[in-house]
Amino acid sequence: MFSSERLLGFAIASIICTIAPGPDNLAVLSLGLSRGQRAGMGFALGCGLGCLTHTTWATLGVAATIAASEVAFQSLKFAGAAYLLYLGLMAFRSKGMNLRDVGTTKAQRPSFVRFMVRGFIANAINPKVALFFLAFLPQFVNPTAQVSLQMAILGILFCLIATFLFLLLGYFSGSIGTWLRTRTHIGQWLDRIAGCLFIGLGISLILSQKPI
Repeated sequence: MFSSERLLGFAIASIICTIAPGPDNLAVLSLGLSRGQRAGMGFALGCGLGCLTHTTWATLGVAATIAASEVAFQSLKFAGAAYLLYLGLMAFRSKGMNLRDVGTTKAQRPSFVRFMVRGFIANAINPKVALFFLAFLPQFVNPTAQVSLQMAILGILFCLIATFLFLLLGYFSGSIGTWLRTRTHIGQWLDRIAGCLFIGLGISLILSQKPI
């Protein structure tokens, strides 16, 4: 179904698309710096799982419906933007984390699952990601074979690659953030920076236009 050259080309293209600056990796980076490894890696895993949603949509043709319907695209766009703005406002309201003041009990640590859910929602309701999958995956599909099955396999492969790279970013940015938060008041400023980033991503999504 897939030649080794086709799979290699797809893997390389997927890596390039994942590491290129975008909403997902920027959000993972900012949360890792501001909230630590658990938050960064949780959000990273959520973004990876969100990609599975877009794989399903592209395979079933839902993404094509979004591309064709202005109402569907705008509805998802504003829902995604509202959620990003909400995350930004929550970050602004946070008092920041300072490791000198934070205990080691489980209840006091950032919730991995909570940030994973946030990452999943932020990715899954972003129509631009849905359109990316719809445009990207068919480039590596053999039209003479089972197209839907190929789309599903390629989408899952992309999700695995993206999740791995996002987790690495969350881990290393979290390590740097842990060191930074030992400095007085740095945690609060990191939260402010993360808030600005989420609000900026939300505004950018609001201003975005559906590709023709």
